[in-house]
Amino acid sequence: MARRDPETNPAAFLGDELRRARVAAGFSSQDALAAKLGFDRTVITKAETGERPPTIDVLAAWCQACSLDGDLFRRLGMLARRADGPLPAWFQDWVTHGEQLAVRLRWFELLVVPGLLQTEAYARALLTGRIGNHAEDTEALVMARMDRQAVITREDSPAEFLAVIDEGVLRRAVGGAKVMAGQADYLVETGGWPNVVIQVIPAVTAVHDGLAGAGFAIADVEDGPGMAYQETALRGMPVTDPKDVAALAMAFDRLRAEALPRAASSALLEEAARSWSEAV
Repeated sequence: MARRDPETNPAAFLGDELRRARVAAGFSSQDALAAKLGFDRTVITKAETGERPPTIDVLAAWCQACSLDGDLFRRLGMLARRADGPLPAWFQDWVTHGEQLAVRLRWFELLVVPGLLQTEAYARALLTGRIGNHAEDTEALVMARMDRQAVITREDSPAEFLAVIDEGVLRRAVGGAKVMAGQADYLVETGGWPNVVIQVIPAVTAVHDGLAGAGFAIADVEDGPGMAYQETALRGMPVTDPKDVAALAMAFDRLRAEALPRAASSALLEEAARSWSEAV
């Protein structure tokens, strides 16, 4: 593959900086750094040429081995992966104009953990299981999903995140017991953050409004009308009509009324985490 122009391509710019850092740190060859990091040489090659921006794990290991500013390079990696554009245009519209501008996100999921609360292992298992996804496509989608989580993890004014999930989400063995144990532990952790509230609709609530469809999310922005996003069997659908956004907001309120309070939900999350850990 021809080398991309670092002056116009974020992935190539990042690759150039990583190559300079590798050489300055005394790793004269890509093989030497690959051996140090425990990754295949092609991972180093593709990162340095800009063909494939490094994953979060690779970038963190690279920064440690070459004494780089991890926070700066994490942000550069985010920019490079976003510029590569693994997300379909209709979904990017929601990410750009909904998630990234939100001061508050309200999210309901019937079947899986909300994307912004997924661990990397859970997201990878979920995306790998989809027919038609190739390994490289899956990895790019996983990294894009991890990057999106910055809206609730950033230090400067993170968005408020209100999640309602069906208990079945906690019992579905996505990726197996080990992956689910890690995911459940992460839900317990994030549920304790000041900007995150996770509530669970218990299995004993056999019927609720969420059974009529798939998951949806609502982004409340500081200035201007809100925006929503709804999953369908064909593709996700950004929702901008104020009446439709209001209808989804009302549906969220009804679902939240069916959910356990925050403390009881946290106890259920902890129980699920213990159950999956014992199954490993």
